[in-house]
Amino acid sequence: MPNEPHGIQLRTVSYDHPDAVKLNDQVQLEYAQRYQSEGDMTPLDPAMFTPPRGLYLLAYDATGAPVASGGWRSHEANDEGYADGDAELKRMYVVPEARGLGLARRILAVLEEDARAAGRTRMALETGDQQPEAIALYLSSGYTLTDRKFGLYRDYDSSRCMTKPLLP
Repeated sequence: MPNEPHGIQLRTVSYDHPDAVKLNDQVQLEYAQRYQSEGDMTPLDPAMFTPPRGLYLLAYDATGAPVASGGWRSHEANDEGYADGDAELKRMYVVPEARGLGLARRILAVLEEDARAAGRTRMALETGDQQPEAIALYLSSGYTLTDRKFGLYRDYDSSRCMTKPLLP
C-alpha cells in the first residue's frame, strides 16, 4: 500500500504477525483498564482475517514502528446475532502517541472498501460505552447504533453495536 501522510504506511499482515500481536496486547491492556476486566475475550483465529474472508492491517510510522491496527472478518447469520453478508470490524487501535493523525479513519476506509470488494454487504462492530472516541469516529463515518445487538458482549449494558451498509 502506498505511503500515507506523516510517513505512515499501511500493510496487510496476518493477525498473528509479531507486530499485530504487540498491538493486540496493548489494546487488550487498554480495554482491561477502561472496563476493569480481562479485556476483549472474543475468540479470534488468524485464519478469520485471511483474504477474501477478512483482512488485517497495520500502520507503520516513518521509523518502521507499528502504530495502528484494524481488521475485518466475515460472518453469516448466526446465534450471535450477525446477518448474512456481515463484515465485522475488529481490533481497531491507535497507540496513544499516534492519536490525532487520522490513522483510524484511514484504516477504517480501507477495511470498508476491502469488505465491499469481497462482497460483504454490511460492516458491523461492537464497541463499548467506555470508548467515546471510537463511538465518535464510527458515528462520523456513517455508522448507526443498532438496537439489535450482536457479538460476544451483546447482553452487556455497556455494549454498543453499530452497523453501516456497504453499498457498491
